[in-house]
This record gives sequence, structure tokens and C-alpha cells, in this order.
Amino acid sequence: MNDQSQQTTKTIDPVKLDRLAEVAVKVGLGLQKGQDLLLTAPAAALPLVRLIAKHAYKAGAGIVTPILSDEEITLNRFRNGAEESFDRAPSWLYEGMAKAFSANTARLAIVGDNPMLLSGEDPEKVARANKANSIAYQPALEKIAGFDINWNIVAFPGLSWAKQVFAGEPDDVAVHKLAEAIFAASRVDVADPVAAWDAHNEALHARMNWLNDERFAALHFTGPGTDLTVGLADGHLWQGGASTAKNGVICNPNIPTEEVFTTPHALKIEGHVVSTKPLSYQGTLIDEIAVRFEGGRIVEAKASRGENVLNRVLDTDEGARRLGEVALVPHSSPISSSGILYYNTLFDENASCHIALGQCYSKCFIDGGSLSPEQIAAQGGNKSLIHIDWMIGSGEVDIDGVRPDGSRVPVFRKGEWA
Repeated sequence: MNDQSQQTTKTIDPVKLDRLAEVAVKVGLGLQKGQDLLLTAPAAALPLVRLIAKHAYKAGAGIVTPILSDEEITLNRFRNGAEESFDRAPSWLYEGMAKAFSANTARLAIVGDNPMLLSGEDPEKVARANKANSIAYQPALEKIAGFDINWNIVAFPGLSWAKQVFAGEPDDVAVHKLAEAIFAASRVDVADPVAAWDAHNEALHARMNWLNDERFAALHFTGPGTDLTVGLADGHLWQGGASTAKNGVICNPNIPTEEVFTTPHALKIEGHVVSTKPLSYQGTLIDEIAVRFEGGRIVEAKASRGENVLNRVLDTDEGARRLGEVALVPHSSPISSSGILYYNTLFDENASCHIALGQCYSKCFIDGGSLSPEQIAAQGGNKSLIHIDWMIGSGEVDIDGVRPDGSRVPVFRKGEWA
């Protein structure tokens, strides 16, 4: 870290940062004795990386392997890299990750980079590089999306990210504010975070169990600019909070999390919907998204800002115009109530009901662990190189559950559980 970063990290509460590391290991990963851990993080997050390694080894970890990225190195590629390099990605690295996951290595990712880092770079190069990376990442992503192993994502208040969220504030103030927001959302600002997570998981599971008992055929969203029917996949399963990976380990993949979610039917989405919060994607802010679905596919897409990037994303592959996830989050969630736009999907998606373009999760099917990709597709699961969440919920959105016989049950009213 440079001197500036070292100074600003002094404004981060060390006790809460240590609690976040402990929660990441114990609640997020449920790390097992003897289990290896692969950890990726921005270089700025090194203080949290070190604390996670400490708690991982105290929990009996085998080997903790960190892989660090750096914003300056990333920018140097786009400014000085050879033209042909933007169609390449380190497939050898992702094949190695997939091999590690096949050997039951746990996966932890720390986010904390400036979400708008590439906003000033050539969007064509950004798109090419990300597509190449998505293709190369598939062997590893399949293990994660298939929930083969216990995995988790947490956040660190990097200086460049903090300056984006709290623009105009002095560096140390911005980092302190973002750190406190992360700690509150991650439930580590209390004396016993593990107990707090137990109670939170119990509440999410109650919502999840009710939805699974109802077995709705579809959800109908209505609100300003929105009239959308989301058919649900055959044999869909609602998930939320802690769940069990195929390796038998109970983990919380996202910290924070406020959602219960499942798989839509890729061919049964009809109507139109507008976004209720901006989407920060690959350095571009895409705002006021408005799309129309026919037969499950987006046939029209507009945005007041970032429309060209949105359409480039939709052209990634056939599955990019279909949905892989629908998630329910009350408007009164702590992240929504904070009033902060994080420019980071890990947080912003937990402020609002949302849908995701692209790849579905196999764990969102009954007996999903034993279903083949062909069976998942036959039941309505979508396949794509991308999985991009964007927000469609607000205090003005109502949701009805539609039963197979067409009868309706209120699920959300004015953005809250009915």
C-alpha cells in the first residue's frame, strides 16, 4: 500500500475489521479443519486479507493462498497493452482454480476496488477483455455457480471506492464512512456478530420456507413503469441466507445479504420493467434501464445513461437476454435505509428486489445438485457467460404470487412483505 492508503486505513475501526474477518471465516465460509482456502482481493485490502488468514489458520485451515490485484496494473494494461491482448485471459489460472475447487478448496473474494476504475478507458477494449475473461473463467465459475464448494464474498473500504461513494469528503472521512457502512451492513458492529447472523439467517429462512411451501408458478411485479410477469422454473427452489454446499458445508455466500432468491423460467418472462437504482458495470453507470420481454427474451432495451454498454452486454450470448435469477428484498432493508449508493452490486442488490441477466444457479432447483445441465435447461434454467443483477424494487412496487390455477397471493405491498 502507498503512504496515502496507509494513512486512511487508520480511520478503519480495527476491532470491527477483525470481527469482519472472523465472520467471513466462520459465518461466510464455515471453513472446515484441514480445508484449503483460495482468496482473491485488491492490494488495498491487504489489512483484511491478513486478518482473514489469521482467523482461517485459527480455524484449522490447510493452506491459505492469496491472489492480489492492483488498480494501477489494471489501468496500465488498458493504456499500454498490445491490441491483441484484450481478446485473451489467463485460462491457466482459472483452470488451476477449478482444480483447487475440485479438491474441496474454499473460495473467498474481497471486493474493494473503485467500481468506476475503467470509466475513462476504451469501452470496446473493456468489453473484449471482460468477454475473454468470462470465457476463460467458466471452469472455475461452474464450480461456484454449481455450489460445489463453500464460498463467500465480503468487502473492504478501499480509498478509491470510498472517494466514489462519498465524493467531496476528505480521504480519511470517506474511508471511515464507507468502513462504518460496510460494518453495519455486514452485522459486525455488534458485540456478538455470529449470534446476529444466526438470528438474521433464521428470519431469511422463514421467508424462504413460506415461498417454497406456496409453490407459485409466477411472480407479478407492478409499479411505476413496471408490469412484469416472471414465470418460475419447474422445480424451482427458493434460497436465502445460510445454505449447504454440495461438499456438505453450511455457508453464507454473500456478506451482506438481505435477499431470498430463486430461478425464473428462461422462456416465461413477459412484460416491461424499469430499474429503480443505477447499475455500476465495468466502470460504466447504467441508469434508468427500461426493457421489454417477450417469450422470456429482452426484445427492447433502453437506458438514459450507458445504453450502448447495456446493449453490448445483452449481445454477449443467447442467454444474456434472459433471466437467471429473481430476488426479493424489502424496501426497508438496512442497506436501502442507509440511503447510500455503493456502486457495487454486492451491496446495492441488497437494497432492492432485483433480477439478474444470464446464468442461473443450480442450487435454486429441487435436488439441483444431482441435475445435469440438460435437465436444468429443460426445467427452464438459463445458461450464459454473464450473471448481472440490477434493481427493480422500491417503496412503490407490489408483487403478487401467481398460483398454477391463476389465483393470486399478495407477496409484497409498497415494497414490503405482505
